[in-house]
Amino acid sequence: MIQVKSEQQVLQEGLQILLSNMELSAVARFWAACNISKGDYLKLKDQLFAQESVGSLYSKIIEFQASKREPSG
Repeated sequence: MIQVKSEQQVLQEGLQILLSNMELSAVARFWAACNISKGDYLKLKDQLFAQESVGSLYSKIIEFQASKREPSG
């Protein structure tokens, strides 16, 4: 059986990919520039970061920044 994802599911999946590969500020700018956000930002924010705390987000930011500094090879 083929399951078709809703538009909201596809947007959330895309946003997760962006968040895992870009800085949060860049994702926010991209999101705003594309004018994708027609829904309730606060609701989306709560869904995306429901399992996060300031500490966990800080750790992820530090880890992301460190990974960008490591030479690829």
